[in-house]
Amino acid sequence: MPGLAKAQLRDDFADSNFTANPAWTGDATSFQVTAQQLQSNGPAVTGSQIQLSTPSRASTGTVWEFWANLRLATSSGNLADVWLMASQSDLKNPSNTGYFVRLGGSDDEVSLFRKDSTRAAVPVIDGLNGTLASTNNNLVRVRVTRSPANRWTLERDLTGGRTFVAEAAQPTDATYQRSVAFGVSLLYSAANNRNFYFDDFAVTDATAPLLLRAVPLDSRRLDVAFNEAVAPASATTPANYRLQSGAVPTAAIVLPNNPAVVRLTFGADFAPSNVIEVRNVADLYGNVAAGPLTAAFVGPPVAPQVGDLVISEIFADETPQVGLPLSEYLEIYNRSATKTLSLGGVRLGKGGTVTVAIFPDTARLLPGQYAVVCGSTRTPQFASYGKVYGLTNFPALNNSGDQLVLRGRDGRTLFEVTYADSWYRDARKKDGGWSLEMIDASNYCAGADNWTASTDASGGTPGRLNSVRAAHPDAVAPALLRAVALTPTTVRAYFSEKLDSITAAIMGRYSLAAPSPTIVRAAPLGPDFRQVDLTLSAPLQPSRPTTLAVQLATDCAGNASGPLQSAPLALPEAAVTGDVVLNELLFNPRVGGVRFVEILNRSNKFIDLQGWQIGNLKPDGSVDADVLSTGPLLVAPGQLLAFSTSSSILQAQYPTGSDAANLVQLASLPTFPDAGTALLFDSRGQEIDRFAYNKNLHLSLLASQEGVSLERIRASGPSLGSNFHSAAGAVGYATPGRPNSQAQDTPGGNQELTVEPEVFTPDDDGQQDFATLTYHLDQPGYAASVTVYDALGRLTRRLVRNETLPTTGFLQWDGLDDHGHKAAVGYYILLVELFKASSGEKREYKKTVVLGARF
Repeated sequence: MPGLAKAQLRDDFADSNFTANPAWTGDATSFQVTAQQLQSNGPAVTGSQIQLSTPSRASTGTVWEFWANLRLATSSGNLADVWLMASQSDLKNPSNTGYFVRLGGSDDEVSLFRKDSTRAAVPVIDGLNGTLASTNNNLVRVRVTRSPANRWTLERDLTGGRTFVAEAAQPTDATYQRSVAFGVSLLYSAANNRNFYFDDFAVTDATAPLLLRAVPLDSRRLDVAFNEAVAPASATTPANYRLQSGAVPTAAIVLPNNPAVVRLTFGADFAPSNVIEVRNVADLYGNVAAGPLTAAFVGPPVAPQVGDLVISEIFADETPQVGLPLSEYLEIYNRSATKTLSLGGVRLGKGGTVTVAIFPDTARLLPGQYAVVCGSTRTPQFASYGKVYGLTNFPALNNSGDQLVLRGRDGRTLFEVTYADSWYRDARKKDGGWSLEMIDASNYCAGADNWTASTDASGGTPGRLNSVRAAHPDAVAPALLRAVALTPTTVRAYFSEKLDSITAAIMGRYSLAAPSPTIVRAAPLGPDFRQVDLTLSAPLQPSRPTTLAVQLATDCAGNASGPLQSAPLALPEAAVTGDVVLNELLFNPRVGGVRFVEILNRSNKFIDLQGWQIGNLKPDGSVDADVLSTGPLLVAPGQLLAFSTSSSILQAQYPTGSDAANLVQLASLPTFPDAGTALLFDSRGQEIDRFAYNKNLHLSLLASQEGVSLERIRASGPSLGSNFHSAAGAVGYATPGRPNSQAQDTPGGNQELTVEPEVFTPDDDGQQDFATLTYHLDQPGYAASVTVYDALGRLTRRLVRNETLPTTGFLQWDGLDDHGHKAAVGYYILLVELFKASSGEKREYKKTVVLGARF
């Protein structure tokens, strides 16, 4: 044999054994070394199959050579397979894979085969038939070469010498790149058990490894694949690898399950386009690739993180057509300048719904790229706009507004927007045909102030830069709006804008005033992260107020709130009838105005209005009702809240009488006619209060009742017409969210009957507009008649006639006579007659009051 410089395997059996240098294993008792040649010596049984193998990891850039003599007539039952590359050391295993040279067989040939697991072997090079035609002396030397480019050559010398003749075919086959063994496998009939001879086995790899490809796994990890196994000493040296940008990996490891692959880890994200350079990496046999070997690769598609993928345009109302297709769409945008986003598994849905549209696994978005997203049947309409994804279950976009959410494959919120048609800022475009566009994609957490109607002549810019794009950064820190105790051990904090969900989960940023329980967990609530649920170490006590302090709140743009913020809270209690009452009602608004209902918590409890309803009793006995709040809404003792369909209109029409902090806007409110019954229900449907009203309760001296509310006079009094009065003109005729202009405190003292004020002026200016007769009776059961006489003793007004009274209460006189006319200025006497039917007892009282006028 010639001297081979880089031999992985060589055995000429000169040591007269096959147990060392190298060691062969398998059916050892079925082989022997005779005259320095390996000879078969298996059982004399037809159909026997015996094998020997020795470790060999040679693959590409390799030459295999051996000498053989089959002293028999070859056939399908008498043949030898010499395995050049085998995936298992047991060559007889049916699942073995690799390449082997077959000597003999039914065509008496020398051929190269490939074995694919349990399938039948397939020829790679089909040798010349009849090559091994002797019946007792088939001498041959075989040489097989596999080039680094996976081209195979099969050569033979039928004299056993080295004057090789090559088969004409030189195919390329790269199916298998790895090997664990080289060996021989024999099949024979009983008479031929000792007729196989082998010698001069040599497996030589004299070529340096080649770099096949570089495959990124994610934004910082890269698999570098060679054409053969590489030596760990050189392959795991990070300095042997470098990106053309200059970056060197921080780590390099050879994969244990594939020694031809090296996994590199870098300290920074890959650029969109890259080239890896490899130097001084050796194969297992000492062949060194000085290099540089190079392979180009692009930054890998990665799953989007928060802030990478945004919805940048919303087309919810397609009619009337301006220029865009008559179909709803969204535009998505990859904000990253370096990442190619893999959208596979990203879910698009609406808040509060289970049905979602899912992007296919093949979906990609290049750095800075836009794409149109629409329904699966609408894709052709947008084909001319660039990249389009037509999704099954694309959500129907509500014209007036909706919440849209993008979530990752793992369910994390990637982006959320709750749009409204007010965001158009243009009444004409709001009616349809125009898209909403994001102004500044860097300020993607913002709401209404960062969106407006498209200014493009076609109505929108699907798949390209927004027409309204401009710098619009967020420089405002988040504010703590309020805090609510949802349960004895859970407090929810509400903020003015979206928070950074990571920093918002730091529980050390929150605390309750001592001696309240400590906070043990903070959980920001998706998908918009404007709320944080805080878990307490012990339960709160009902209606015992405390204060939540927030040390620092950071929005998703990075703005921090800085100074300590705080909000009061208390654990609410269940209300009973009379705890919360109807305090003010505007049922006849001005032109362009809205109705409102005001409630007052006159108990000492903190009460949650979530699920409560305000209603109007209709003539047929049914109730037209609307929910006051779908979420927690706490009302403190003594607090009042006014509900309407437009807080801004109330503030505009009652600038001095309203308080924005106590105004709550609803989507709808029952229609209250000129006469009816207003009802208040708790979340269980239990009636808490009712007020039977009519327009005759208004002061008859009013020039117009439009825009004038009825106000409760005494908070502790009954919800009867006698305890309501027209709001004063001095405050604009209504006080939504503020204390009532006509409110009176119950007078003190121990007198049975008290009249206040001593002088009243019924001119609806909010000051002494009526006289109040307050009574405290010593026992129940009295019936009363109250009559007003002028100074000459003439009957002016019958306030009450034989009416049963409670032990405490009051009556009011608004200065009108029995004909509805304003009485003359002067002194008047209130004659109070009490009669107790059970005992026949009678009492009579006279009280003086002056009806005055302002000059």
